[in-house]
Amino acid sequence: MLKLAIAGAAGRMGQTLLHAVDVNPKFTVVSALVREGHASVGDVVKLSTETVCYHTEFADDAQCLVDFTTPQYSLRLLKQCAAFNIPIVIGTTGFDAEQLEEIGKAASRIPVLLAPNTSLGVNLVLSLLRLAATAIGESADIEVIEAHHRGKLDAPSGTALRMGEVIAEALGHSLSDVAVYGRKGFSDDARPQDQIGFSTIRAGNIIGDHTVLFALADETVEVSHRANSRELFAKGALRGAEWLVGQPAGLYGMNDVLGIEKLV
Repeated sequence: MLKLAIAGAAGRMGQTLLHAVDVNPKFTVVSALVREGHASVGDVVKLSTETVCYHTEFADDAQCLVDFTTPQYSLRLLKQCAAFNIPIVIGTTGFDAEQLEEIGKAASRIPVLLAPNTSLGVNLVLSLLRLAATAIGESADIEVIEAHHRGKLDAPSGTALRMGEVIAEALGHSLSDVAVYGRKGFSDDARPQDQIGFSTIRAGNIIGDHTVLFALADETVEVSHRANSRELFAKGALRGAEWLVGQPAGLYGMNDVLGIEKLV
């Protein structure tokens, strides 16, 4: 069995990961991590096949760390993983450019899977977006619309930004040069052709909805993905962890795990 440390184990995604491991005989949890001072430190959780205790430090026999937390906490864990030569799956989103550079440096020492979205469907959608952008992107008005639960802190979502990056790259642009994050007020000029617009919704308990519009003069093409359960992200993360262990040091994405780019 693959020995996993799970970060943010008391949170929404952490709980989903614990239960996904519990029903998968390929894995076991050796560390259920929470931040220092967290109310659950020392609590014992009984799952159907194993019992875990929330700790602030991961066990030295962990073979991979799976992390869906916050950028600051992720980077702290990344440093520990690099020091102990432990591969890490990072599902956290909201990193800035400097933090992404730090992740890249750590990937020169250990295998790092940076996955803003571990869903098989979303990663298939990214390939479809690349194909659509190449075929009709130059003639379309492109808008990315995403919706998540009211507790999600970063906006736009990491998945939405990755969608924008894939489209911009296919069109020969940098996303930072063409992205528009929301609109308000009156403009003297019409929407520029090369913009990629982003709209963000935070409401209720929406797990994750993403739609990209390619609006042409006489028709509109929509590419959408809807997450119906957090379990799909947990299953993808476990698949990524299993793949990552044994890989050489480097920075990887879910496309590497799934071979999605070979499909189109």
